[in-house]
Parts: sequence; C-alpha cells; structure tokens
Amino acid sequence: MTPSSASSAAAARERVPAPHRAAASQPAPSEAPLLSARFLSRSYGAFQALKGISFDMQPGEIISVLGPSGCGKSTLLQLVAGLLRPDGGELLLNGAVIASSRTMLAPEKRGVNMVFQDYALWPHLSVYENIAYGLKRKRMARADIDRTVGELLELLRLGGLEKRLPPELSGGQQQRVAIARALATRPQLLLLDEPLSNLDMRLRVEMRTEMAELFRKLGTSVFHVTHDPEEAFAMADRLLIMRGGQIDQIGSPEECYNRPASRWVCSLLGGINSLKGEPAVLPDGATALRLPGGGRPVRGMFPRGAGLPDDPRAELLFRPEDAELTALDEADPSRKLPNGLPVTVLNSLFEGKRWRCKIESDCGQRLYLLHEGPLEPGSRQWLTIPEVSAFLYPETD
Repeated sequence: MTPSSASSAAAARERVPAPHRAAASQPAPSEAPLLSARFLSRSYGAFQALKGISFDMQPGEIISVLGPSGCGKSTLLQLVAGLLRPDGGELLLNGAVIASSRTMLAPEKRGVNMVFQDYALWPHLSVYENIAYGLKRKRMARADIDRTVGELLELLRLGGLEKRLPPELSGGQQQRVAIARALATRPQLLLLDEPLSNLDMRLRVEMRTEMAELFRKLGTSVFHVTHDPEEAFAMADRLLIMRGGQIDQIGSPEECYNRPASRWVCSLLGGINSLKGEPAVLPDGATALRLPGGGRPVRGMFPRGAGLPDDPRAELLFRPEDAELTALDEADPSRKLPNGLPVTVLNSLFEGKRWRCKIESDCGQRLYLLHEGPLEPGSRQWLTIPEVSAFLYPETD
C-alpha cells in the first residue's frame, strides 16, 4: 500500500463498525478448531511455497489470509480445497486429517466449497441452474431444490434474475450468484479466492460490506484470500498475514494494525513514516530512538514487548494519521512539549478531505502528515507522535 493511501486504509477499518464486529459470533477459545494446519509445507521444485506453517481456525470465524503475490496464500488455499497435496505436515478439518504427505481426502468429500476469482459460473446455465447445480448432483428432491434456491435468491438480492445467463449480469450480480452456488450445499467451510479483484472500486467497497454482513448473519466459516488490506480489514475476524511462505502475524485487524509484529507488517497495512537512528533505553525504562545530531529522544515501543535489540541501528515507524502538527514557538524553550520532534514544513498538497504536508526533521529526514489545512512552507512545527502509536524495529527487520 502506498503512503498516499494511509487515510483510506484507516477509513476501511471503520467501514464495519466496531459494535458490529464485536457482535459477530466469536467462539470460545476452548471450542475445538474447525480447521487446523500443523507444520504444513509445500514446494514446487526447488521453490518452497509454504515453510511449515501452523494455525487454528474456529467454527463461524472469518479469516483473511493477507499478503503479496508469491507469499504462499494461494498455495495454502489450494491445499485446503484439496487441489494440492502437502509435502509435509498435515491439515485437519473437525479434527480429522484431510491432507498430509500420505493422506488426501478428495475435494468433494471435504464439505468445502470455493468462490473463484473469476466466479467460474457456467455461462450456458441460468442463474437458477447455476445455484442448483450442486444440489442436483446430490440428488436432492426438486421441491427442496426450489426452496433452497428461492431462499438464496432472496437472501442475495437476486430475485427476478433466476432465468438470466451469467453474461447478462453485472459483475456484482455474478459474484452474488457464485456465492449463492457455494452456499447452496451448506459447506462446513467456504473458501474465497480474491473474490473482489475483478470489480471496480465502488463495487468492491459495496460487496465486501455485503459479504461480511451475510456471512456473519449465516454463521458461515470463511477462509478468505486477498492481497488488499482494506478488504481484509472490512471482512475478517482475524488476519493471517503471510510473507515468503511463513506467517508473520495472526490477530484481529485492530491488533495487527495497532501492534504490528514486524516492520514489514506495519508497512503492509498502511502508509508509514520512518525515522532512523539509534535505539536507547531512557532513565525511566522507556525505549526510544536517538536521532542523528542529538536532540530529544523520540519514545516508541518494540513489538510485543521485545527488549532492546543488539542491532545498533533502529527505525521508528508511525502512521501519518496518528501524528499531529502544532506551531512551534522556539522563543519559549521552557514550554513542555509532548513526545515528538521539531520539523520544518516543505509543502502542502490538497487531497480532497485533507492536505498532505511534507515535512523535514532537523537531521534531514523527510516525512509526511495529513492535515486539515495547508501549512506555510518554511514554518516551524512540533510533530507530536503518541508513544503508543510509535513502533521501534531494528533497521535490518
């Protein structure tokens, strides 16, 4: 995600209101996992796509697997779907092994359905026939098929479209048909493979909200793969963040955003500013960054309570929306200032709701901030960085 998208990333976290998210079905920790991976690995020749990953997923949970291309998320999805066999480790569904180097339960016997990136609708079948396809293969009675399809048509706002062919539908309608088809057979687990990537921005925002509300209403267990942090924020109960075939962090969207486990996770989930210097422990025990050229140390926290690293260089990362600028009265040195540093304004660019202000520290490090109005170039400001929003990492992280 680019720095200029920081405000949209923050807004995405708010699109599913906190009360709604909190009200979602959250299983007790003691409940047996629905899906478990135990030291799961998979290679393609010399390339190791998954490197012994482990995690648990609870019934009724929505997990978003997030990461860039090549991180292993698609390989993981195909292992869960039964399209690939692992080289090592095992995959369990409701406590039973469904995949290992020696065991491979057929996809159709897993009770798992997938919504593909391109929807994979039968172009020659009507909306009704697409939704009913899996039910007919199960030899369900015609009256039961009609009732189930009718309920899904109503639930997914597809009423009146049942006789249309997929090419006659909009992208959003095609996606709803694909979801209805996947839900028709009542799977134990629903897999979503980049489900919104083919839609325009307006539809993506609309559909991710619709899907999150639908799955929570139905109590559907969802394993969702995406490269888009905003989509993951809006939909997931927990994020599973992957890099290089390994899991960097698992946690709620809020936890991963506010307490990123690594510099890489921090940068993946939103625009960031970076200050470089030397790590330090202050007399009161707080950790901080000493900037080149001296001056007051800027306090911050190492991830998950980690201590001071051996690395002599460190970075302090913070998000533009978490910091504030106030006019600096350098004629009053006795004035008590909050955690932060003095900066000089370079320029201000209008970006709709707010202004993007480029600033420079006294040691020449350039940053940017989102401000309600333009600031005079050359003006001196105090950059306040809340200690709880400042993350310290070794520079080599």
